Amino acid sequence: MLRFYSKAADRLTLLMSGPMAPGRRFLIVLLVAILARAVTFGNPIVHVDEEFYFVTAQAWAHGALPYVDVWDRKPIGLFLVYLPAAALGMPVGIWAYQAMALASLVATALLIARLADRAGWKKGALAGALAYVLWVDFVDGQGGQAPIFYNLLIIGAAVLIAPRPGENTPRARGLMAMALVGLALQIKYSVVFEGMFFGLWLLVREWRSGQRWSILPYGGALVALAVLPTLLAWCAFASIGAGDAWIYANLTSILERNADPLFEQLGNLAKILLITSPLIAATILAVGSTGQTPETPALRRWLFTWAIAAAFGLLIFGSWFDHYALPLMVPLAVCASGFFGDHRDGRRAVLAVLILAFIGGQIVLISKRFTRGTQAQFTAIADAIGQGPGCLYVYSGETALYPATGRCTLTRYLFPSHLGRVRERGAIGVDQTAEIARILALKPAIVVLRPAYRGERADTRALVMAEMRNAYRLRAVRPLGNQAIQIFERRPASEGGV
Repeated sequence: MLRFYSKAADRLTLLMSGPMAPGRRFLIVLLVAILARAVTFGNPIVHVDEEFYFVTAQAWAHGALPYVDVWDRKPIGLFLVYLPAAALGMPVGIWAYQAMALASLVATALLIARLADRAGWKKGALAGALAYVLWVDFVDGQGGQAPIFYNLLIIGAAVLIAPRPGENTPRARGLMAMALVGLALQIKYSVVFEGMFFGLWLLVREWRSGQRWSILPYGGALVALAVLPTLLAWCAFASIGAGDAWIYANLTSILERNADPLFEQLGNLAKILLITSPLIAATILAVGSTGQTPETPALRRWLFTWAIAAAFGLLIFGSWFDHYALPLMVPLAVCASGFFGDHRDGRRAVLAVLILAFIGGQIVLISKRFTRGTQAQFTAIADAIGQGPGCLYVYSGETALYPATGRCTLTRYLFPSHLGRVRERGAIGVDQTAEIARILALKPAIVVLRPAYRGERADTRALVMAEMRNAYRLRAVRPLGNQAIQIFERRPASEGGV
């Protein structure tokens, strides 16, 4: 049996490391990507973040204005990405945005392989692409997290400007790359450090080429293209009288948000380091990989430096939630190709590493179904709420319940954490307690609560629970993952509910 496995492994490793037509590489990456995330397809509650992006985009499609009618601090480009799918409604829109995320994942992986090819790591290029596809499952990249979309723009910029033998990067390519960075900034601002690395490298390259007189105008053009999408977004909101709302949501509120406890942050960082450690180790070992030609050292140094810049961008922002590692995985996967293809131990281990990554990723995703819930459980909760009449208030729970039930809303703060978390105190433009009291004074027909959670303000929960005891009755309790979701309905006037 071991002999059979050894032969099969040798043949698969040879297939992966040998010459491969682009079409075959695409089909392999696509198939693995589908298998790696199939367990999540159609589930509207894969992750609270992308769930809320979908809800916000759908509200926008129905006339609500981001930052004004539905509040969040993410750039408008992220909601634009979700808008076409969200306009389709549920459940079709859920499948649509997940298909978009799948396409973005596959395209990013193929560009990872392309950069690896150029760096002289052709034997490990497919393995590097598959490593990216598989590793994102460990850090909540199994759906439509923002980096799944903007990673494609960033690696597109990298492909444009990465060093080529005997050639100074044409300015047109540099300008196009920074335009892509600008679009990525409007999906999430955290790409700024990778963008700074790209821009500074282009200027250094210009200086070394002897074109020193053009540094200032060229640098100005690079910066202008990078900030142009953000400037246009502000102008669009300012033109309709919402410029101040845009500035507060996109800039001021980010600086006002409170930090999580240091111990919790360090625990999150340790988890990220543990998850990414195989790719980090492979990247370090790739420094001494074989197969170099006179043209490849410059590109390899550039790729390693990009990985360092991405790591700096991860470290500087703090909090360090799992999905913050997603941007780092792109340059790590490119560099790991050198270990998988050109290092003796890498060639031996690559198949086992990828198989273990696939199995481990599936274990993570299945466990999250047990903790976060399934589509069927979510549907049962929506059915228990019903479609009206009366408005819905999700104090804590799933924001997707708003579009799933079609009930009206009573606040622009639809993301429950904005009103209930300690770290959001003083960082959303209103007093949390006052806003919750205002919502309850409007007498929502249905109120949804999940159990108390770490980081929640105890006083806001106490306020809501006091109102539930005073004017509401428990309509239903439904399971969602490892939690019991309480659904309260307002008592009729005859029972003291009004």
